[in-house]
Amino acid sequence: MTQLTRPGMYDALRPRYITYPTESQFSGAVSAVNHADWIGTIPEAARISAKVSFPFCRRLCWFCTSPAQAARTEAPLIAYLSNISAELTLLSRHLPSGVKLSRLHWGGGTPSLMGPEMIAGLARAITAVLPLEDDAEFTVEIDPNEIDPPRMRALRAAGMTRAIIGVQDFDPEIQACIGRAQSYEVTREAIQLVREHGISRIDAEILYGLPHQSRVRITDSMQKLLLLAPDRVTLTQYVHAPGLSPRQNMIPTSALPSPAERLDLFETARKLLSWDSYHPIGIDQFALRSDPLTQAAAEGRLRRGMHGYTDDPVAVAIGLGAAGISRFPQGYTQNSGTTAEYTRALRVGQFATVRGHAHGRNDALRGHMIERLLCDFAIDSQELITRFGISPKALSPLLQSVAAQFDGQSWVSDTGLTLPVAARPLALHVAQMLDQYTNLALAAPRRNAAN
Repeated sequence: MTQLTRPGMYDALRPRYITYPTESQFSGAVSAVNHADWIGTIPEAARISAKVSFPFCRRLCWFCTSPAQAARTEAPLIAYLSNISAELTLLSRHLPSGVKLSRLHWGGGTPSLMGPEMIAGLARAITAVLPLEDDAEFTVEIDPNEIDPPRMRALRAAGMTRAIIGVQDFDPEIQACIGRAQSYEVTREAIQLVREHGISRIDAEILYGLPHQSRVRITDSMQKLLLLAPDRVTLTQYVHAPGLSPRQNMIPTSALPSPAERLDLFETARKLLSWDSYHPIGIDQFALRSDPLTQAAAEGRLRRGMHGYTDDPVAVAIGLGAAGISRFPQGYTQNSGTTAEYTRALRVGQFATVRGHAHGRNDALRGHMIERLLCDFAIDSQELITRFGISPKALSPLLQSVAAQFDGQSWVSDTGLTLPVAARPLALHVAQMLDQYTNLALAAPRRNAAN
């Protein structure tokens, strides 16, 4: 059996399960025709969410795996936004009436790279097709190096309610190693600017496992971040995979911490967040008691989706822009990841969908198990039996076979599977054991009707 204390268990590149199945299982068997058909099945007056992918940055950070392009002028931004408008027009032809947005997310790249007129134009184009609900949450990822009062005023006028501020680390040597120059003072001024414009909800993102990062350095960065009092903090492990992101070849591998050191970095940051009254949310987020995520976690309403953890219960999420992923009850669709191919499809009046996944008979079950594990660190057997019609005789061996891979035989009881606190850093590892595509040795449970 695998020892929980073995650091190598934390060293593998594992899916983060923001979709199930993961993107590695998407294929060309799902096309633009499926995308259009699935849009047409959205109920009238439904609440859905949407994300706009904005794949441009002023400069490309070396640590980042996003498929962004460097934009030195406004020309590529203007052309791209024209394509987004064309995609929205096409969407409007298939969308049932009365559909509104409960969540809108502008992600990057660097959405705050847009000028005020671009921001206003994009917001108008979206809300003309997908109006925001009165209580909608509109989140924008902001680079502190790329925000100023005019852009902030435009974002606020567009309806923005929450900001995500990328921090990564405040140490100058670490920043130099990852190609990200961003001082504490610049970050503080950006957060102050956001708050001055009436946006009180602020998320911050910080990485652990970066080159030259140590317990002392991450403590210093965390203490500076906590002085800025964000509502949520996402504490994400840096995964060095230059084969997937060639820019990471610029980062010195000799300066990266070992797996054991990464565990210590995470634990150091976790303790600091806990001491400052941040509550753990799933595998990588922390939030103040007043934050809706904390309340959702306490009430068993936490969800995991393409933006990470959320309290939004909607079944449909539309991904707009290059590489945008859409989620439907029927499965997933994904746009072309290159702006050239994305543009070509829209110019001939077609959706840019190039791949996806249509759900099979066990996808809903396995996806729900993984989601509950990563949200609650527990899987409720009775809920699965009731919700999916699974035979207890088939479900119990599945959970036992997962726990048997670890020192956690006691994880499984009559009520289901529960990860103890000491094993929670292994949640993604356990989730992968439940993934029928990566762990084919585990037989799929049978339904009652077949028993």
